[in-house]
Amino acid sequence: MVAVNVIRAAGGVAWRPAPGGGVEVCLVHRPRYGDWSLPKGKVEPGEHPLLAAVREVAEESDVRGVPQVRLPSVSYRSAGQPKVVDFWSMRAVGQGGFEAGTEVDDVRWLPVEAAADLVSYPHDAEVLRTFAALPPVTGTVALVRHAHAGARATWSGPDTARPLDGTGRAQARTLADLLAVLRPARLFSASPRRCVQTLDPLADLLDLPIEVDRDLDEPEPGQQRQERALAAAARLTELAAAGAPVVACSQGKVIPFALERLTGRSGDFTTAKGGGWLLAFTPGGVLPPDLLR
Repeated sequence: MVAVNVIRAAGGVAWRPAPGGGVEVCLVHRPRYGDWSLPKGKVEPGEHPLLAAVREVAEESDVRGVPQVRLPSVSYRSAGQPKVVDFWSMRAVGQGGFEAGTEVDDVRWLPVEAAADLVSYPHDAEVLRTFAALPPVTGTVALVRHAHAGARATWSGPDTARPLDGTGRAQARTLADLLAVLRPARLFSASPRRCVQTLDPLADLLDLPIEVDRDLDEPEPGQQRQERALAAAARLTELAAAGAPVVACSQGKVIPFALERLTGRSGDFTTAKGGGWLLAFTPGGVLPPDLLR
């Protein structure tokens, strides 16, 4: 059997408030194809799709976007090969990043309905309709699990002092580049050393302090798991209510149960060490979390 290579691409629905109310979204025109489409492009080898989405939106439309909600991926064939494009909604926060030679010769900001009518491909129109159906996002939180810190049984000191190992430090550096595109205004961590160290590279990159918050800690001896989950969920909701993006680092015995509380549904919220979730808060609650892996 011949292996089929799937082309991976990523892009976004970049939006901004419209002068007369509501929002308008960004489309790009490619003279080579004579089409209007959402800005997107190929994912580079080893690149996270979310990083590629932000980069491609900037390069094609000159828009600096902050991701908020994962939108449906689309699949089609391009030059005879299967292609999958991942999309995120992005709040436009500035300009920059445009690269000449990206085959884009025009950029338009339009109301969502007008954009859906203009795009050349039904799959782009469907992505725009999904975006239009979203409730307004009032806040975003990236909730991450601490990076790898070796085995608890091999650490002789207090567990709260257990540090990241070499694998964990590499994971933390990779996380920093990914989480930076969310442009967080504040960084919060559970009190164990390994949690704080997971955010150290991001704190250095953004020149932000790490605020230790014990509401993100695992249950203490004698404390009920659901009690800690309730406290963590309430704290994350409070942080999101401030409006600015936030990154919070917690632990494996907290995150799944806090997400069940926040979403009001049970599910597989298992989180690998060094992984996490992008949470979009709305007036009606939290949208389905987007796994960052």
